[in-house]
Amino acid sequence: MSAGGSVEMLLRRVTPGAHDSFENYEALLQVLAGSRLWMLLWNGRAGSPDAQYGNMEVAGYGYAPCVTSPQELAASGWNRAHEVVGGRDIAAALFPDRWGIWLNPHAPGGGVGIPWLDLRRIAVGLDQLPAGPLRISEPTLEIPQFYALLTQNAHHTPAVRSLRRAWVRPALGVPYLAIGLELYDNSPASVDAARRMMAQSVSAAPEGLPVSSVAMADDFDPVAMWLRRQSRPFFDRDAQVRTGYGAPGPAAGGFGYGYPRPF
Repeated sequence: MSAGGSVEMLLRRVTPGAHDSFENYEALLQVLAGSRLWMLLWNGRAGSPDAQYGNMEVAGYGYAPCVTSPQELAASGWNRAHEVVGGRDIAAALFPDRWGIWLNPHAPGGGVGIPWLDLRRIAVGLDQLPAGPLRISEPTLEIPQFYALLTQNAHHTPAVRSLRRAWVRPALGVPYLAIGLELYDNSPASVDAARRMMAQSVSAAPEGLPVSSVAMADDFDPVAMWLRRQSRPFFDRDAQVRTGYGAPGPAAGGFGYGYPRPF
């Protein structure tokens, strides 16, 4: 079966927003990474300086419409130019501007949208980033020894400016504790120092508790975005203030942070 045929088969199995559809949606992302897409051009021709993708807005999010095969292109009735692009290439091109893609918008039911956060996952590597939509909230775990050691180690790591925390539940996979690292600079030396600090601290985490770190400087990470907007530091070198090690911060959270409804 061709990659386009695989994409179209999976599209028929995806019900946007349905919990029991996440496995099929994840499989769709995996196939898209290695597939070709026919991007619909509103202006110009493929390779021309004035080439411009079509655009559509759904639930306040921008998408570039595309089709998944020459057969779907013919079925769409599109009478302007198009450009054939690899899935991973178009993902890398669009996600920095927070644009997603909309697959086969002419199809019965209106097709399926892939938000920019999932294009980021395709571009970076699906195994490198958690599957969304993410449910993010303040952690309620009572683990004072871990927070105490982490704070102590951060105090002795001059590159670290502040630490935040969140409890993250991916659409697929196990929940985990995320530690947001704000550094004074993102030089290799500072990043390495922060990585060593985390490695030294994880030993105090309860056995079996997954702990991950997220760079607060990452403008595209949904966990970092949530932490910036919804949490306060439990270690803040500049303020010289520390909250109680295990105490939860302000109550905040919600389903699908950073993702539209539906996909």
